[in-house]
Amino acid sequence: MSSEAVGRAMPPIVTLDDLTAMMAADEHHRYEISPEGVLSIMPPPGYAHAIIAIRLMVWLAQGGVSTELVAQAVGLRIPGRHGGVGGRIPDLVVWCKAQADGVWLPTDDVLLVIEIISPGSEGIDTVTKRSEYAASGIPQYWVVEQDAAQTVTMHSLDGDRYGVRATMPLAWVLNTSPAEHDLG
Repeated sequence: MSSEAVGRAMPPIVTLDDLTAMMAADEHHRYEISPEGVLSIMPPPGYAHAIIAIRLMVWLAQGGVSTELVAQAVGLRIPGRHGGVGGRIPDLVVWCKAQADGVWLPTDDVLLVIEIISPGSEGIDTVTKRSEYAASGIPQYWVVEQDAAQTVTMHSLDGDRYGVRATMPLAWVLNTSPAEHDLG
């Protein structure tokens, strides 16, 4: 099913259950919604994006982070300021403890969210999601650019906002240990 077909059957207020049904009906797109109800429809990530995600997952696993604590492209319930609930699908999530199976998991035990920037996702990944993840209390938020250096910008929660802790090429990150970044 296409995103156009999904759009024709769009309810007036979209819930996380609606998003789940939309993604099941359209395997060619990823659907997210802000706590304020703004729907985002994105194409699936490309090959370079997937390679970056795999490199980070291997680094985490080799660094001692249990594979039960790391997930790729799993949905998070994002609470809103005015009672709304959104759903975001980060590229990688690291938890402090294993989670029960589900489509939209709570952010309570999340240690780190990583977003790998794809063409067209810069604004959502670097501004919108950054604000939402900070408001959810997620301690760390990393953004990985798909530039030549695959630049990683590491943000740490400082009060209710993220501050930049470090910016470095992915190769440098991979030469550190997850423990050096308060992971595992």
